[in-house]
Amino acid sequence: MRYEHFIARRYLRSRRQLRFINIIMLVSVIGITVGVAALIIVLSVFNGFSGVVTQVLVGFDPHVRLEAAKGKSVQVSDSLLKEISKDPRITGVSPFAESKALLVVREQNRVVYVRGVVDTLVENVSGVSRSTILGEFRFGDTKASGGIVLGLALADRLGATVGTDVTVISPVGVDAMLMQFGQPLMRKCTVVGIYDSNNKDYDAHYAYVSLETAKYLFQYKDGVSGIEFRLQDIQQAEQVKLKMASQVGDTYSVSTWYDLHKDLYSVMKIERWSAYLILCLIVGVATFNVLGSLTMGVVEKKRDIGVLKSIGASHGSITRIFMFEGLLVGAIGTGLGLCIGLLVCYLQIHYHLFPLDPNIYIIPAIPVEVRWMDFFTVAAASMVLCTLASLYPARRAARLLPVAAIRWE
Repeated sequence: MRYEHFIARRYLRSRRQLRFINIIMLVSVIGITVGVAALIIVLSVFNGFSGVVTQVLVGFDPHVRLEAAKGKSVQVSDSLLKEISKDPRITGVSPFAESKALLVVREQNRVVYVRGVVDTLVENVSGVSRSTILGEFRFGDTKASGGIVLGLALADRLGATVGTDVTVISPVGVDAMLMQFGQPLMRKCTVVGIYDSNNKDYDAHYAYVSLETAKYLFQYKDGVSGIEFRLQDIQQAEQVKLKMASQVGDTYSVSTWYDLHKDLYSVMKIERWSAYLILCLIVGVATFNVLGSLTMGVVEKKRDIGVLKSIGASHGSITRIFMFEGLLVGAIGTGLGLCIGLLVCYLQIHYHLFPLDPNIYIIPAIPVEVRWMDFFTVAAASMVLCTLASLYPARRAARLLPVAAIRWE
């Protein structure tokens, strides 16, 4: 054990002549503890909400999507599709045709996105078919009057239920209709299912029909809007995207689940880092107390410093004594904060200390996800701030002259 560490611990435990120095030191420890615990809890909550959002969005969206770089439809050759599908990381493939259309049910109407899919393939790519709460996700005969699947919110707004007839009016031919030269393409469909994806935005703006019906309504002929892929591991989406982009060239656009909602994830990341920086200010304020208490401790221990220097203690040794004392305060506060933060997260995960109304939210309690990298980041930031706060008083102590320090009363 280095004698600097021994002296630093003795100084930290000793009773001061100026009692309020101990009080300030205690306040410093409490401040660091509160700041670190708050950081761990808030970051874990952000992680939890981010995970819930990703789970909801990815439950509806594909992991990777291939679309036309220009235009509304694209033709993908069977040979190219087979080449892409050879990737062992791909577990599901589903073509789709999508465009806006007008849905009419008696006096009610809504402009929504109508997506044409193959009902037997889409279940391998999207969770929408598993979210069906009424009826089934099967379109039946697509030559005359096919089926249509509505989101719960959309069905409510249209006043539709399973068995209700819905007229789907395509935007193709609207210009001719306005000029009284014809009428738009339309298809009468019957509601065969209603889904609830736990995302009101999707449920209110998306309806599903068969791929053949959509290609007829939007006049895509042999083309489709794109092809969606499901992967074994969602974290491999970026690597699969890069490989796929090199295979298909500039004719196609390849995007991942993250790209589809890039703005949302960017905002969430900004919010997370903003909260991190703001809460770091709590730790920063606490480190000012460390600086103040150490500075007053240097004044109080001025004579001791002179004695140590007179018996051969170097400038570096004196600096290390007070630096180590400040780091001890930071380590105690940081350790307590990490433990308290982890305890609160554990209790929230297992006992739901802060529940949510299940009638309003899709989750029973505030979500929490503990990431050990957050513990490392918070602990590192706290210790860096404590190190900086200890630097000034430690250097001030090292600059004291032995004779002047011993004479000081």
